[in-house]
Amino acid sequence: MKPLTALIADDEPLLRERLTAQLARLWPQLSVVAQARNGREAVALFEAHRPDIVFLDVHMPGQSGIDAARQIGERAELVFITAFDQYAVQAFEEGALDYVLKPLDESRLALTVERLRSRLTAHAPAASAQALAPLLDRLAQALGRSRPSTGHLQWIKASVGNSVRLIPVDEVAYLRSDEKYTLVAWDGGEALIRKSIRELVDELDPERFAQVHRSVIVNLAFVSQVVRQPNETADLHLRGRSEVLPVSRSYLPLFRQM
Repeated sequence: MKPLTALIADDEPLLRERLTAQLARLWPQLSVVAQARNGREAVALFEAHRPDIVFLDVHMPGQSGIDAARQIGERAELVFITAFDQYAVQAFEEGALDYVLKPLDESRLALTVERLRSRLTAHAPAASAQALAPLLDRLAQALGRSRPSTGHLQWIKASVGNSVRLIPVDEVAYLRSDEKYTLVAWDGGEALIRKSIRELVDELDPERFAQVHRSVIVNLAFVSQVVRQPNETADLHLRGRSEVLPVSRSYLPLFRQM
């Protein structure tokens, strides 16, 4: 009997490491053969390793876990990782899919492990393509996603203490980086992430977010006023916030009509 294998896909390295460690304690016979940072990478690694189980974060930049699940289909047992514990959980429990809640809880993961072991031991088939499609559609609706995917970043994950906070990008006022971290300022507070401005500007919707300085991205919906300075730069004021952000010379044309 060949050893059972798994793939973990989540753009938060800390969560991948914790899930791998918890699975090692709960299911020593299961081998995590690969880890992916986004949905596109998850599909590529699945094709390379063909694991028995795939743990997919629902919200990942670029291609989401739901998009990846559509491509993997019935070829593996699918387990979704989600921070939502209401509508999404209801969608899971109505179907043949399983889920793990964030922040990770080992006792809840143990239930998922038992379900998976029972299905795999009994050689029960994974959800068929015919059954999987409507389940994924229902899950996408429960999470407020439209189909097809826009491809732009919808959530930003930030580690806060021992938990992972999922921040909707609509609530983000601005992002500002230093040498090692990027500060995410949103309606609920501030958090630091290990992702560069260069990476973020490629992932965010350019119709809603604009880079205004080499270290600053702003949500255009929060801009209240742009005050030009004599040196061909500007100060950017935000609605409902006291911070003043710099606009460098090369980005000033963005606000020419303001």
